[in-house]
Amino acid sequence: MPDLSANLSLPYLLPSQAQKHVTHNEALRQLDTLVQMAVQSFNASEAPPAPEDGEIHALGLAPTGVWAGQGGQLAVYNTNAWTFLAPKDGWRAWDMQASELKVYSAGVWLPIMPELQNLEGVGVGTTSDATNRLAVASDAALLTHAGSDHRLTINKAGPTNTASMVFQSNWSGRAEIGLTGDEDFHFRVSSDGSSFKDALTLRGSDGAVTAPCLMSGSIDIAGDSVGYVPTPSAGGMFAINLVDPLYPQAPHSGLFSFDTGPSMLLHTLAAGSRMDNLNTDTLTGTSGTDEYTSLAVRAGELQIENRYGSLRRYAYTFLNTY
Repeated sequence: MPDLSANLSLPYLLPSQAQKHVTHNEALRQLDTLVQMAVQSFNASEAPPAPEDGEIHALGLAPTGVWAGQGGQLAVYNTNAWTFLAPKDGWRAWDMQASELKVYSAGVWLPIMPELQNLEGVGVGTTSDATNRLAVASDAALLTHAGSDHRLTINKAGPTNTASMVFQSNWSGRAEIGLTGDEDFHFRVSSDGSSFKDALTLRGSDGAVTAPCLMSGSIDIAGDSVGYVPTPSAGGMFAINLVDPLYPQAPHSGLFSFDTGPSMLLHTLAAGSRMDNLNTDTLTGTSGTDEYTSLAVRAGELQIENRYGSLRRYAYTFLNTY
């Protein structure tokens, strides 16, 4: 029969042994150390000057002083002396300084709960990978507030990169919303998962809304000044009107066809009594008649001149602008 137990190396009482209480007490002392073990410090290198009875330290590789030569051992202070135990794989201990449970494995004390910062990936109900660092398989996912507001941020590196959400059917994309390669907000759809078409675009520079054959927006123009609106294509139609509940709107409205390509032209289809078509003139802020709104075209843009007092807002909608 061996002298020590297999797991905790507790001394056995031997037949006809004298002073059995000494062996028994040594086994109890060792059990008192290892059961519900609480360690004062890990990777310790130097013994404290005034240790308390029962104090335990997990030693580093090269401790000094009274611990010299005991690297990797558990140092236990009992009855005015240090004793040393060699930990085994699977032993657990409470870290008194970090307030966490650790386990001994392959010569190292490791937290049972791993560090949750800078993880390589997290999979919930599925497996993450190098591209999908966070992967979740569930019927639903909830992100909620912590008392008031809640905001989800998707950030991209630069203007020509993409920050978007893709909606798939059987792993093939069918819709995408977000900043897809520029600074405008796009709603895109696809029939095959590879070729996407814009169904709706919100222009980042001014909030104008663009859809195939349609673009709407507004522009604020100071008195005796000119505002410029990029046209969504080289030709089409547009409607425009002044939007201000305190001033007449109908006289400053109209419907026009335009060409801002090689053969520039602005053609009046219908116009209010104070809306002037100056065709291809270069507007300066005082080109048109006082108290009027004047329009003209130039390469790729519509010019709007406000001569109707102070700051005014104009709403516009482009039609048939493929």
